Amino acid sequence: MRVLVAGATGAMGKQLVPRLTGAGHEVFAMIRSASDKAKTTQLGAVPVIADALDRAAVEAAVRQASPEVVVHQLTAIGHIDTRHFDRSFAATDRLRIEGTDNLLAAARAAGVRRFVAQSNGAFTYGRTGGPVKTEQDPLDPAPIPPMAPMIAAVKHLENAVLGATWTEGIVLRYGAFYGPGTSMAPGSEQLEMIRKRKFPVVGDGGGVWSFVHIADAAEATVAALEHGDRGVYNIVDDDPAPVAEWLPELATMLDAKKPMRVPRFVGRLAAGPAGVVLMTELRGASNAKAKRELGWRPAHSSWRQGFQV
Repeated sequence: MRVLVAGATGAMGKQLVPRLTGAGHEVFAMIRSASDKAKTTQLGAVPVIADALDRAAVEAAVRQASPEVVVHQLTAIGHIDTRHFDRSFAATDRLRIEGTDNLLAAARAAGVRRFVAQSNGAFTYGRTGGPVKTEQDPLDPAPIPPMAPMIAAVKHLENAVLGATWTEGIVLRYGAFYGPGTSMAPGSEQLEMIRKRKFPVVGDGGGVWSFVHIADAAEATVAALEHGDRGVYNIVDDDPAPVAEWLPELATMLDAKKPMRVPRFVGRLAAGPAGVVLMTELRGASNAKAKRELGWRPAHSSWRQGFQV
């Protein structure tokens, strides 16, 4: 199939594009500037240039690629400062709203038959009920103010993609990425913070995280593109775990001392209200649907093994 990947030079794109070309697909990469042409060519894709926030440019790029499938992997997430969570996600929020709308408009004009989009299943589910959520469970209906814009942008993306009746809209709610090119790659700032005991367990550490290795997420994306059905899929590993469990275990893997424990009010001062939510209230996600319907099995079934690779 002819596939256009928007966001081909990010951590996911670098894993996804070679897998798509290796599976025999003809891949086009939508890039923002000519300086990225060499990167995308090395990955095996044909570059087309467009700023995702420029609707006319996006329409021209999609028209040039004439794809059967569009894969929306546009993000702009760098270092996440939990004290200023809304600022950390502001650029990505815009891509999830304006960028999504622009890509969908261009895809409709080009007659694209399938539209696959990156969503977030790591930080977005409602914070009540059981510890592990399925695709049928609602995203947080009452997020705290610093997290509200991010969750609103995710909801906009999902509603727009799933509401596009003219194409097969597929939404992939990825867990927290780790592996090459991610914020939890070997040597990353986040892992160094854990090694230096600057990443404490806040409160009871009861927030449940679902991880996924970036390579496994890319494999799931190929499976969804090739034979997924309209709808939502959680793309996470088999082992959702509370912070009080995974953080000390990861510290041990890094040959670091156990993380400090601090009460919620101290965590709020140091990491802001969003940091406290991530540590104490988060809900994990189930991958049962993706395994059942996509025939996908994460090679790194648990972060316990994946982080050691």
